[in-house]
Amino acid sequence: MTPLFSAIADRSRHTHRWIPGSIASRLRRLGEPPTTDVWVAITDHFEPLWKNPDQATARDRVARWRRLWPEIAGRHRDARGRRPVYSFFYPQEEYQEGLLEPLAEMTREGIADVDIHIHHDREGETLFVEKMQGFIAALNGNHGLLRRHEGRIVFGFIHGNWALDNSRPDGLWCGLNNEISLLRDLGCYADFTMPAAGVPCQAGPVNAIYRVSDDPQRPCSYAHGVLVRKGLRAVGDLTLITGPLGFDFRSRGLFHPRIESGEIAGTALPSRTRVKLWLRLAPRVDGHVFVKLFGHGAQERNSGPLLEGGLDRLFADLSAECAEKGLRLHYVSGWDMFRAIEALRLGQNPLTDP
Repeated sequence: MTPLFSAIADRSRHTHRWIPGSIASRLRRLGEPPTTDVWVAITDHFEPLWKNPDQATARDRVARWRRLWPEIAGRHRDARGRRPVYSFFYPQEEYQEGLLEPLAEMTREGIADVDIHIHHDREGETLFVEKMQGFIAALNGNHGLLRRHEGRIVFGFIHGNWALDNSRPDGLWCGLNNEISLLRDLGCYADFTMPAAGVPCQAGPVNAIYRVSDDPQRPCSYAHGVLVRKGLRAVGDLTLITGPLGFDFRSRGLFHPRIESGEIAGTALPSRTRVKLWLRLAPRVDGHVFVKLFGHGAQERNSGPLLEGGLDRLFADLSAECAEKGLRLHYVSGWDMFRAIEALRLGQNPLTDP
């Protein structure tokens, strides 16, 4: 078997879970209108207490972003003159007011946003809900974060270890078959967990934005859903906004493809080649492409390369590629991306400020 077919058939990397969906997404593109706009959001699994450091290390991890990110954001503008926004999905179990407040300061400056990330493991529905409610209250009450929509506080969500809706076959890192229903009731406006390349949690439509209906008796309800499109009514329980997922045949040659999942990291730095691939793979609605990237930016192995050139290159390459193709580029938070998607679904203009 050639290296190419070995990569495609490699069950250890779980490629068999998403290749059919990837093919389906390519076929969908044949009937879609030409691209006009590109929306880019960075959704970071931001974990300052990664590997249980001392407090000085945790504070330094946050302080580095507080010091350098405003300078980076100030050097770049999108088609509407707006600076990039970095969305910090902060873990509930790592909450400390002193670590969170610098991110809130950048949010008030308009260059960041904070949403919810959580690692949990079979603690039961009651405790999960209590944890989430307490964290929502802390983010909003102590820092003025999150926002109100239709009369309640809402949040974006990323599941730790990618185990959304109890999707791991061994049942670890979740334990709640009704997690999607719980998130809906807690005020989740959209989930940004997928793709889950390389782990068995990957399922469902690939390179797609879709609505999922929870089956509270079974895990992994997001394995099926209804694609968001213009005129779709608000079916189901939750919107899933997925990132690009596919094979990169260019960086290491045709016969040794790497998996592209939209991660930006010290070992996966942005490049013009990757930008081109994101624009081909990423989900789209009515001529608008939604590029959801992710990272683990608190880790030193990533923060250094990203803050010292990687992110500047990302925004420069995005701007150059969109200019070359005549596309309007928009830097947005996770919330802004969801609002643009909702506007398109309702047949409205997502470029019109509410």
